[in-house]
Amino acid sequence: MFTTDWKPNKSSSLSIHKQITDFIKEKISNGEWTIGYRLPPQRTLAKELGVNRSTVVAAYDDLIAEGLIEGKSGSGTRVVNNTWNLLATAPPPDWNSYVKVGTHKPNLPTIQEINQAEFIPGIIRLGTGELSPDLIPKLTMKKVFQQLSNKEISYGYEEPKGLLPLREQISSYLKTIGISASPSSILIVSGALQALQLISIGLLHRGSAVLTEKPSYLHSLNVFQSAGMRLTGIPLDKEGIQANLIQHYKKQQKAALLYTIPSFHNPTGTLMTMDRRKQLLDTSQQEQLPLIEDDVYRELWFDDPPPKPIKAFDKHGLVLYLGSLSKSLSPGLRIGWIVGPEPVVEHLADIKMQTDYGSSSLSQWAAAEWFSSGLYSKHLTEVREQLKARRDFTLNTLNRYFSDIAVWEKPTGGFYIWLRLLPSISMRKLFEKALLEGILLNPGNVYDHHAEQYLRISYSFASLPELQDGLKRLSKIVRTIAK
Repeated sequence: MFTTDWKPNKSSSLSIHKQITDFIKEKISNGEWTIGYRLPPQRTLAKELGVNRSTVVAAYDDLIAEGLIEGKSGSGTRVVNNTWNLLATAPPPDWNSYVKVGTHKPNLPTIQEINQAEFIPGIIRLGTGELSPDLIPKLTMKKVFQQLSNKEISYGYEEPKGLLPLREQISSYLKTIGISASPSSILIVSGALQALQLISIGLLHRGSAVLTEKPSYLHSLNVFQSAGMRLTGIPLDKEGIQANLIQHYKKQQKAALLYTIPSFHNPTGTLMTMDRRKQLLDTSQQEQLPLIEDDVYRELWFDDPPPKPIKAFDKHGLVLYLGSLSKSLSPGLRIGWIVGPEPVVEHLADIKMQTDYGSSSLSQWAAAEWFSSGLYSKHLTEVREQLKARRDFTLNTLNRYFSDIAVWEKPTGGFYIWLRLLPSISMRKLFEKALLEGILLNPGNVYDHHAEQYLRISYSFASLPELQDGLKRLSKIVRTIAK
């Protein structure tokens, strides 16, 4: 999906097509659109700029005449020259070839489209997995930063494992959920996603396999795949990942570790039972299979707290535990943590220092203040109440508009409802048609390519009027496609 901040000035004396021509020339001459870059299709650019397609055609024709771009049937229109290269003795590097052979794989095309469409003004985001701006405690956040301004805090780099006062606060917090972890066994990271990146490059070898639930949020990323690992999904049931299948999958895939989201799973919302957690840990111990327990949603329960983390029963250092403030407080703080054996944490801290020299010092001090002041605990109580109300509202809306065309389970916490559509329809067609009508979806097939009839519906981000309007119109789109 092509997007640009630039728009032609329709009140200018310079013609629209000449403005577009100059805009593209500038992109090419500045090296932003390099030789080999594929220009957006005429219809796409016209829609993005709010002009007639014929205007874009005229601009492209001018650029073709000047020898800057070239159109070929089947491969689109590409940059073939640039103004400074006309005088150069040697051609510039082909950056497209570098992009294609880079180690880190690009996002799935649908995920790229989602990431870009999220910033379209007025879009209704029915699948976004983050707190609504209305749920982020902005006034309290300002007070926290004001309090910090009156304290003696550092503004330089912190030690490799992160700010000690924050690690001490997290150590105290972890005790309340059953995990005994000293500050020395905690590493501060820039969100749980960075934790996964560090693990993928720091603990695993290329060609190894990672087991996870099927479906899983991990399948929508290329964190492990870009480091040369393979992902293999193990089916879920209502109690969580089917632990009795682990031995078979580990042997078959020669798996190196298992990744799980036991509390309010992304994308299905499943809450792993206590018995299943213990079975998972026992099986992993027998198979000598390390676990990554991603527990970023655990505090977002509605009626009853979830069972203790798997890490709470780990006496052999088998589990790497991930936590974060991104889902419960603010994604903008970029604060998460890894809990594990000290040698592992020290190794990952060393790698982190090589990549970003530590998470934001200011964010770490702010996070420490949230914990130590008791404000975080108070905020959790409030955000749970609001998320529960949003869940109930969304379930009522689904009952009203989807009762005959979909099925779903009632989540007991987290952000998500895993919606299975009953009509057999093209998810790609549904995604595109909904987007044209200003509704952004998260199709199930980005979490499991077999989940073709599923949608991840989030009640955490869109406002209640948007949820009602978006779901009502989405039900009509589904019915139209299904005819």
